[in-house]
Amino acid sequence: MRKNPADFSEQTLVIAGAAQGIGKATAQLLHERGARIVALDISSEGLSSLQTELSLDKNQVHQINLADQDAVFSTIARVQSDHGQIHALVNSVGIVGPSGINIENISWNDFEKTLAINLFGAIWLTQAVIPSMKENAYGRIAHLASIAGKEGNPGMSPYNVSKSAMIGFVKGVAKEVASFGITVNALAPAVINTHMNANTSEETLKYMISRIPMGRLGEVDEIAQMLAFMASKACSFTTGFTFDASGGRATY
Repeated sequence: MRKNPADFSEQTLVIAGAAQGIGKATAQLLHERGARIVALDISSEGLSSLQTELSLDKNQVHQINLADQDAVFSTIARVQSDHGQIHALVNSVGIVGPSGINIENISWNDFEKTLAINLFGAIWLTQAVIPSMKENAYGRIAHLASIAGKEGNPGMSPYNVSKSAMIGFVKGVAKEVASFGITVNALAPAVINTHMNANTSEETLKYMISRIPMGRLGEVDEIAQMLAFMASKACSFTTGFTFDASGGRATY
C-alpha cells in the first residue's frame, strides 16, 4: 500500500517562528501528522507553552533571534547533531516593521531591523540546512513571504522590500538545488488574523482588507494547511514558486 505523502512519520521538521501565530498553527498541524517538531522562536514563554502542549523534549525547542547569523548556524548544527536529518524547514518568522510611514521618514535602523529578521534570517536558515539536505538527496524548504512582496503596501517599504527580496531569493535557490531532491517555495498570504498585525496602523489594515475580494482576514489554520503541503513529500514537482493565500487579492 502506498504511503500517504502527507504523513510526516519519522520526519524531523524545523519550524522557525513556532511559538505563535502561523508558525504555531503549522507546528500543531504537522505534529498531528506525525512529525518530530523542532521549534525555533525568540519567545521563551511561547516556546515553553508549545513544549508543554505538544510534549516536546528539551532538545526540540530553541530560543533564537533570527537576526543573529551565528545563532542561526549554531542552532541548526545542534538540531542536526541531536536529531540527524532535517527533512523540512518551515520559516514563518517575520515582523511588520514601520507601518503607515512614508519612505522619507523611515529611519535606517528600523529599515535594517526589518530586513535582518525577515530576509537575512531566511537566507541564513536556508544556507544552514542545504548542505545536509544535499547529502540526503531530499529536503523541503518553505518560507513565508507576503502579498506585499508582490504588490507592495503603501507606508510599509521595509516590509515590502524584505518580502519581495525573499521571493526572488527562493526562485534562484530553488533552481540551484532542484536536482538534489530539494524543493524551495514561498507562500504569499494577504493580511492574516495574527498578533503580528497588532501594531499595523488602522489605515493600513483597512487598505489591505479592502483589496481582498473575500472581504475578510485570512486565518492561521488556512495558511498552516498550505505550508504543510509545501513541507511534504507531496510537494515533489513544484519548486521556486510563490503560492498565494490572498482571498482573491492576487491571482498570478
